[in-house]
Amino acid sequence: MEDLLAKALKVTDLIDYQEGSVVSREIIAKKTGTVTLFAFDEGQGLSEHTAPFDATVFCLEGEVEVTISGTPILVKKDEMIIMPADQPHSLKAKSKFKMLLIMIRV
Repeated sequence: MEDLLAKALKVTDLIDYQEGSVVSREIIAKKTGTVTLFAFDEGQGLSEHTAPFDATVFCLEGEVEVTISGTPILVKKDEMIIMPADQPHSLKAKSKFKMLLIMIRV
């Protein structure tokens, strides 16, 4: 992580796609929150789960279907969505998809 500090970076270049996989790279990990970069191959996803804190997904490339409490929402490049704390949510890549996941603990 030290190699990322105090410099301008193209976020999408910090992670690569892997066929049939979800890849993640933690950018910031503090007691107060995390910033994690993800790359999903088409059709890959995260199964339904909950989190104790609001989580923000910022779509960097591609498209993802985010389902929150049973309601699917399509999120495209340059869009974001906030997944409320304690509500079940899941993600499924509609195409190859990169996102920044930001969780702030309060």
